[in-house]
Amino acid sequence: MKKILLFALLFSCFAASAQSVEEQEAKIASLEQEVASLKEKGTTWDKIVNALPKISGYAQIRYEYKDGDSGESTFQLRRVRLSLDGKVSEKVDYKLQAELTSFKLLDAYFSYKPFKQLNLRAGQFKLPFSIENTDYGPTKLELIDYPMALTYLVGYNEHLGDDVLKALGRDLGAKLYGSFLDGVIGYDLGVFNGAGLNVKDNNKSKDVVARLTVRPLSGLLISGSYMWGEYGEDFIKRERWGVGVCYDKDAWLARAEYIGGTTDAQTSDGWYVMGGYRFCKNFMVAARYDTFTWDTDARSESSQETYTVGLLWQPIKHLRLQVNYMYENMLFDQERNAFQLQTAVMF
Repeated sequence: MKKILLFALLFSCFAASAQSVEEQEAKIASLEQEVASLKEKGTTWDKIVNALPKISGYAQIRYEYKDGDSGESTFQLRRVRLSLDGKVSEKVDYKLQAELTSFKLLDAYFSYKPFKQLNLRAGQFKLPFSIENTDYGPTKLELIDYPMALTYLVGYNEHLGDDVLKALGRDLGAKLYGSFLDGVIGYDLGVFNGAGLNVKDNNKSKDVVARLTVRPLSGLLISGSYMWGEYGEDFIKRERWGVGVCYDKDAWLARAEYIGGTTDAQTSDGWYVMGGYRFCKNFMVAARYDTFTWDTDARSESSQETYTVGLLWQPIKHLRLQVNYMYENMLFDQERNAFQLQTAVMF
């Protein structure tokens, strides 16, 4: 009888143990299914989030004082920009950027990037011309204003016959671009309307822009640019050329560019040289000499120059403070001192 009872007890323990193992295995399988389901939902959510455009933007507020008879003292809401950047796939991305102070669409393009050596961009975007226009946007520029040669010859405040082209260095068209030797050599070749922002071409001619870059060392950029076009119903000749070099790495910055151009029958040119030093990650001092000649055939009567020194402080990622002092030697032997203070908030 005792043997029977002992056998029954052992059988009961074994059955309970087997049932416990089965329950544990079932719980583990259920948990694994829940984890797999959560991973699938997470992957789907990540895909949805990655497909959404990324919203960014910035606002720049400037105070400017200029002495002399034509001086001024004013605050200015200089730029308020909103951008949407996104990806359609690994090889196709897009960008939209608008200026909100006086609403205008600045950038609206897509890029197709099948290879490092050959890519396509179409829409409205910055002309691939010069170092500062292409590689240094308003939130990266160390001094507050762009140099005069870029301003007067590459569509920022460009005089073309009776018109003033204020296209902020941009145009509507398409370009091929790419790089070789792990980015050491790069190129851009584009065709554009040459008429400005958000407008149809004003003649049947197209502007051609080409740029070649060489990056032989880390932080060192050498650039050459050329642009040919005809503007307006009168087909005003618009030819531009430029070369430049830039070293920007760690604490040191040095940059210089020469830009020349023929507008109709008049040739203009200008150049600048600048340097800067970062005392720490967030604080920088910079200085620039900038000169521009409206008519090279009458250089002494049509040249002007500006000396600029500036401080840049960026205490946090989303806030920039800049202070510039400028001495301007203008046309007709006029001289002027100017002071600028600019705050930029970025998100």
